[in-house]
Amino acid sequence: MAVTSEPRAQEGGAAPRHRSATRSLLRLWPYVRPVRVRLFGAAGVAVVASCMGLVIPLVLKWMVDGPVAHRDPGGVWLGGALLLGLGTAEAVLFGLRRWLVGRPLASVEAAMRADLYRHLQRLPVSFHDRWASGQLLSRATTDLMLLRMFLAFPLTFLVVNGVTILAGFAILLSQEWTLGLVLVVPAVPLVILCSLFEKRYATVARAVQDQTGDLTTVVEEGVLGVRIVKGFGRHRSQARAFRALSQQVRSTELHKARLLATLWALIMTLPELAIGAALVLGTMRVADGDLSAGTLVAFLSTALTLRWPVESLGFLLAMSQDAATATDRYFDVMDAEPATAADRPRPARPLRRGESGEEGEGGEDSGGGGGGLRFEGVEFAYADSPPEEPPVLRGVDLHIRPGETMALVGATGSGKTTLTALVPRLQEITRGRITLDGRDITALPREELRALVAVAFEEPTLFSATAGENVLMGATDAGREELLRALKVAQADFVHALPEGTDTEVGEQGLSLSGGQRQRLALARAVVGGPRFLVLDDPLSALDVHTEALVEAALRQVLAATTALVVAHRPSTVLLADRVALLSEGRITAVGTHQRLLRESAEYRSLMSGQEREEGESSP
Repeated sequence: MAVTSEPRAQEGGAAPRHRSATRSLLRLWPYVRPVRVRLFGAAGVAVVASCMGLVIPLVLKWMVDGPVAHRDPGGVWLGGALLLGLGTAEAVLFGLRRWLVGRPLASVEAAMRADLYRHLQRLPVSFHDRWASGQLLSRATTDLMLLRMFLAFPLTFLVVNGVTILAGFAILLSQEWTLGLVLVVPAVPLVILCSLFEKRYATVARAVQDQTGDLTTVVEEGVLGVRIVKGFGRHRSQARAFRALSQQVRSTELHKARLLATLWALIMTLPELAIGAALVLGTMRVADGDLSAGTLVAFLSTALTLRWPVESLGFLLAMSQDAATATDRYFDVMDAEPATAADRPRPARPLRRGESGEEGEGGEDSGGGGGGLRFEGVEFAYADSPPEEPPVLRGVDLHIRPGETMALVGATGSGKTTLTALVPRLQEITRGRITLDGRDITALPREELRALVAVAFEEPTLFSATAGENVLMGATDAGREELLRALKVAQADFVHALPEGTDTEVGEQGLSLSGGQRQRLALARAVVGGPRFLVLDDPLSALDVHTEALVEAALRQVLAATTALVVAHRPSTVLLADRVALLSEGRITAVGTHQRLLRESAEYRSLMSGQEREEGESSP
């Protein structure tokens, strides 16, 4: 399980070079629309609260030029009361803003996370084959948290601070336009700096979020594969690889921090210099009698009030870029379209005689009629495979009659698992069609298709739930009776000996159980609902000979009442089937009974004899 220190290729790709942060953030509108009233109300309340802060310098001007200059204690007390009232009202309004946005934006985050999870369930297996799980996890957690924080604070205050700055400079220019111009001058270099910062920061922000996704993947793989790491004594090399990737994330984060620090230093320095210049010029004019002391106090107080709105621009722009990057990463996944029948080409020509697998070597006509499970000219190629590479499956024709069990046999890499994945549409065929009782599977709603077809894979997957819940995932309407029957068929009665029986938690990936126990639970899950069609991918490979014989004996009763396709590697599993199909290099080259293929197919004899020999050598 090698892990390199280099970042993996990013599935979603880096941010577009000319990406607009505004355009990216506007894609959040469908999620924000339901809470827009409270969000806009919160922004309005924050604008009013911020503008109250601009009234305070005007009260100070009145106090200095009025009660203070005329030595009027009553006026001073009145001014103090006004200032206290304004400050209290400002604090209350900002508290009201937080209350208005808290619950709605938590709902927005929850809705986006639910949509992402639901969409991930609808995406084809090929999508999940390309994407690292850590990248998906980071999008569902860290990125959505960033978006909620952005909507709650930076988005509101970009509006609020923008209005405050405009209103504040209007007040400054109205009080003393010459000093106001001194403060306006730094605005031009600030706009240029912010534009340059936005482009550079966007690139770094995307890089660090993608690298964090890679780091999440490494941690997840290290935890899930801890037995392999310990078993091969690779903990030190894994730790070194993790540290290398962590250092890479750290370096990128420091680069991002340096960009932000540089911008923030300039944003803070330029206004401070302007305020200092205005203070010197204003003091000289007060000394010359051209300006009242109250006006200078109000002017400087207003300028100081505007310090935070101006200085926060760097921080708010940085959070906006982080949010825009998180939005891009979120929609990298949401824009991926589930494969549909319309997405795949139809057959360009009818198959010529001899291309049908059932007319090939040792083949036999499967008979007419549309009942059962039928493959008609099925081809499959992975979407990312080179054009010159031949398809994994090429012109597969196969008919499994109603109530028949067909064993699928072939060498490693011949396409057996791929063929079984096509029936429940875990992969979408490239050409041809598959029918269930005469109905094209692409015309069936996925819910109906997967209610008709049950599957059990060679590598069983169990969830962090009880043993009973894992089995009952195979049928939503199954009860206790069906659960016990399925456990009996799969020879999974060991469940009753667990500490809490069927209510025992099996742990993440079911790792508290042995491989054979996990495989038996997966088989029970496949048969619990009594499906019309059953697809089994070598479901008995992890069982010992004695348990396998017991499972096969019980499984015969289930197979007698269903139409089944069983991938088989052992002769004992082949004997469960009515007929056998030989898959060779992506084609069905022979179909018939086990005994017939032993007589007529050299390749089949070789496969069976090799397995028999391996079993003989491994037995004591």
